[in-house]
Amino acid sequence: MIGRRCRHVPRARAREVIAGYLVVNDVSVRDWQFKAQTMTLGKSFDTHGPIGPWMVTADEIGDPHALELTTRVNGEIRQHSNTKNLVFDCYAIVETLSTVFTLLPGTVISTGTPGGVAFAMKPPRFLKAGDVVKIEIERIGAIENRVIPEPDSTSLI
Repeated sequence: MIGRRCRHVPRARAREVIAGYLVVNDVSVRDWQFKAQTMTLGKSFDTHGPIGPWMVTADEIGDPHALELTTRVNGEIRQHSNTKNLVFDCYAIVETLSTVFTLLPGTVISTGTPGGVAFAMKPPRFLKAGDVVKIEIERIGAIENRVIPEPDSTSLI
């Protein structure tokens, strides 16, 4: 999570603007991702992107690129990796995003996920209503969420 307003942050100074870290369940609906030119729609459903269980300050974490990460679905390990295996590290992400737009305090940036996503499994093993997803990151904690079905009815608010 970003801790101070910033723009054009070089990678070497990215640590200075990060307030802390938390767990994000970066849920995706793959068919919707492929309907658009970007992945955005497939990550934008009402129940997607739960975060928590709290923010651990950057000074408590130390190196954010050396944390064990485990994802379980109904108790079965689906992902077991380390944040050192992220495609783009936290500091590179801050550098890139702050080049495009201003980052504000409280901004949550999801880094993506390590290998083991359902889409890449042979055969794919997508989440379904009733599944329980638990994501745990060393020194941060764990979040657990039940997958719920998309409502069939129209809701006019």
